[in-house]
Amino acid sequence: MQLPIYLDNAASTPLDQRVLAAMLPFLSQAQGFGNPSSSHVYGRIAAQAIETARNQVAQAIHAKPAEIIWTSGATEANNLAIKGIAYANQAKGKHIITTKIEHSAVLDTCAQLAKEGFAITYLPVAANGLLDLTVLKQALRPDTILVSIMQVNNEIGVVQDIAAIGNCVRASNAYFHVDAVQSVGKLKLNVAQLPVDLMSFSAHKVYGPKGVGALYVNQQRAIKLQALFNGGGQEHSLRPGTLATHQIVGMGAAFAIAQQELANDLKRIQYLKERLWQGISRLDDVYLNGDLSVQVPHILNVAFDRVEAKILLPALKDLAVSTGSACHEGHAGKSHVLSALGLSDKLINSSVRFSLGRFTTEDEIDFAVGKICSAVEKLRAL
Repeated sequence: MQLPIYLDNAASTPLDQRVLAAMLPFLSQAQGFGNPSSSHVYGRIAAQAIETARNQVAQAIHAKPAEIIWTSGATEANNLAIKGIAYANQAKGKHIITTKIEHSAVLDTCAQLAKEGFAITYLPVAANGLLDLTVLKQALRPDTILVSIMQVNNEIGVVQDIAAIGNCVRASNAYFHVDAVQSVGKLKLNVAQLPVDLMSFSAHKVYGPKGVGALYVNQQRAIKLQALFNGGGQEHSLRPGTLATHQIVGMGAAFAIAQQELANDLKRIQYLKERLWQGISRLDDVYLNGDLSVQVPHILNVAFDRVEAKILLPALKDLAVSTGSACHEGHAGKSHVLSALGLSDKLINSSVRFSLGRFTTEDEIDFAVGKICSAVEKLRAL
């Protein structure tokens, strides 16, 4: 069976073979299978590997190792940050601010808190996907305890000005949480220089394994978080449960590689993205969703007017692409991100996301351009 060319890296990235090599010893019976909480040598080997990985993740974002809390993924990290702040600080206030273009892991968490009596403000964004700081400042209130805004949008790739947003939030004495799932390996991240209190990460968006993520918690801010689970005392009792050594080792290796190869990856993927856009933009009535000037290199969201995406995707059987977030694929309803940009239903239903990665080649891009142009022209001629 000939597999299609993979252009859906924003949904998940393939496991880097160097990451796999780092993980394998902790999946064998040789040494690394022990419970990292055990005091014997097998436990100590696993515990040391976990701390090495913690250092690797911390170094990649310029944090302290003690500021990294392991989770099962970014969804749990987002829940721990948002609910953890909300429950621990509700005596100060019950108002939370986010935007209309967040990932469902944030939006659904806020929706649940709204059912529990918290007030949630959903900020609009401009047509290019960026948040207007004036809008944020007007939304901040004395009872605002948390602002949660993603750095890189997973559907259109726009990058919010986290430094400017964080300064506004700090001035209001609220906490600032950033969903940075799409940031690692695409942007330089230095939390030591950013006014950020909490930041969520995932391994499988950075060529690491699925099922593991992390939450950065700024130690200088003396942040009060309420744990969501009860159990052992792992991860400062914020995330109890036996740690998955092999997955954590994989995340550490993935973040270390991402830091080492950031410049090369960005330069190469930016070139491929420009080549892809130049190729498909030769078609009539093709529109870019978002703004190239404020996008990461790996995401390109395009509307093909007069061709519905649900018809186009089957015609692109040689390409693995999507209409947006993998968490919403197969579910009825239009993209809330594209709706927030003010796009018409017609263009929203005609939009496709292409996301490139470390292993995407120039030949694959050229092949994709040919397939896309051919399919769009044929469907429009029907």
